[in-house]
Amino acid sequence: MWRDTRLVVLTSVIAAIHAAALIPFKPIVILPGVTEVRPGMVLPIVFSILFGPAAAWGTAIGNTMGDMFGSLGPGTLFGFLGNLLYGFIPYRVWEVWRGGAPDFRRVTGWAVYLLAALASSAACALAIGWGIHLLRLFPFVTTAGIILVNNLLVGLLLGPPLLVALYPRVARMNLLYRDLSDESLTSHTEGRKRMTRVISRGAGLAVAAAGISGIAAGYLAAASGGTDTAITAAAGPFLLAVLLASLLL
Repeated sequence: MWRDTRLVVLTSVIAAIHAAALIPFKPIVILPGVTEVRPGMVLPIVFSILFGPAAAWGTAIGNTMGDMFGSLGPGTLFGFLGNLLYGFIPYRVWEVWRGGAPDFRRVTGWAVYLLAALASSAACALAIGWGIHLLRLFPFVTTAGIILVNNLLVGLLLGPPLLVALYPRVARMNLLYRDLSDESLTSHTEGRKRMTRVISRGAGLAVAAAGISGIAAGYLAAASGGTDTAITAAAGPFLLAVLLASLLL
């Protein structure tokens, strides 16, 4: 996407909007230096389905900009990674399982959206929670749990109405990622397309499973009285699985 000036500009706009949605809530701190109340975290899921990779980079950059207003620190690096995943996974899950305009009048529309929200929220929570715990800033169970619940709740409650309202307008302006990118020009045989879709669908399920399993592993290690090193080691392989599966999306 970095070859297209329009997508680079769109990334900048998304970053600015995301930062603007986060900054007003900076005083409502949940974990000092790490996170606060974030209703604006619905935007990455919505923007991801609309704008694809531009939303991923915009979300990661926008989160970093927001951190400059009170929570900038070593954890920002893991925040960048977590938000990059959070802004990328919904786009790919939606594309390989459904694609096109969101339709929440059918169960399938809700099911795919739920998978996209769950996979991205869990991946984001696992990446940031693991990194913050590795830095010894806050316990894994606290950080990962708060991020997972916040992202999933706002995504499920606010995401569908925003998508229904924005998708047709963005489509009419030809600003959807498929309109701006040259992916449609790529030549593949039908057999290769089907195989790629099967792999990508499996990767989407794997991201969701690995993300939830990684958070559960961290919680179990903490509940059993494990040391900080044991908790990091328990969740680490699942984070690696999330990253590898995301590459296959």
